[in-house]
Amino acid sequence: MRIIEVVVSEENLDMVMRVTRGKDVIDVWSLPNSKTGETVVRVLAPMTHCQALIDKFHGILANEKHHIVLIPTLAVIPEPPPAEPEPSDKSKSTAAREELYNTVADGANVDSTFIMLIVLSTLVAGIGLVKDNVAVVIGAMVIAPLLGPNLAFAFGVALGDHVLTTRAIRANLIGLTIAIGVSVVAGALLPLNLNSHEIVSRTAVDYASVALALASGAAAVLSLTSGLSSVLVGVMVAVALLPPAAAFGLLLGGGEMSKALGAAILLAINLVCVNLAAQLVLVSRGVRPRSWWQKKEAHQSVVLNLVLWGVLLLILLVIIYLERAYAL
Repeated sequence: MRIIEVVVSEENLDMVMRVTRGKDVIDVWSLPNSKTGETVVRVLAPMTHCQALIDKFHGILANEKHHIVLIPTLAVIPEPPPAEPEPSDKSKSTAAREELYNTVADGANVDSTFIMLIVLSTLVAGIGLVKDNVAVVIGAMVIAPLLGPNLAFAFGVALGDHVLTTRAIRANLIGLTIAIGVSVVAGALLPLNLNSHEIVSRTAVDYASVALALASGAAAVLSLTSGLSSVLVGVMVAVALLPPAAAFGLLLGGGEMSKALGAAILLAINLVCVNLAAQLVLVSRGVRPRSWWQKKEAHQSVVLNLVLWGVLLLILLVIIYLERAYAL
């Protein structure tokens, strides 16, 4: 459940209160402020109904001075009855659009913390790959912030938010460039263990790798839209964006060009499949902008994005087929 706090002027209070009389509201109370002449209306509602309520509030107050705040609720006593589905709400996302935006947009921030995490996770991954230590590699997967920019990109495309998509592309490019650059230097300085299973497994590409990346990308978005962000830790391990990037850099720095190519293909597969699956899930969950003109622009971006990732995936599948046929 969530508390939606709406700060409105006295003349708009009646319109706001009429919206709160629906069956999708558990409780509502108002707190007038005599100093400012405004009223704080707090609405307790199931999380599944918050998006519809926020859109209604925003629709009637769009041209007026107002504030809408979404507040997480840990518990309600006594426990209210289960919420009925909202028939007019086409969105299947549990979390509100604005709540998702704040969560996802943080993944596109490039700051000192982001850069340090990339550097440190790459060093950890490189050590784990060279030492053939799977536990160390898994640790690098968890701390690497490479999944965030990809989810932010898919979300920005779904909303037609060019600012967010640009930030996400920038964060992705910076993160991958730093990860590959650090691992290239490490590969040139450290002796490579070409018998390491962790390195060998990042140079072998098959159709299972494609299925894993697609499933991981879908799971990442489902965990976000359902409010189960703790699942992302498992997704970070499953999708494994950093290890193939680190393996590519290590092998490139060590002069193993043919093996480096296999790691590069695996990295490309993970990136393409994660973005494609994330976009498909966002579309199926009904995540879209509020206004009709934004929806039209976002629809064009989504279609173009799906075509782009679909073509890239098809090219990668052809490469896998040719590689397997050549090996046979």
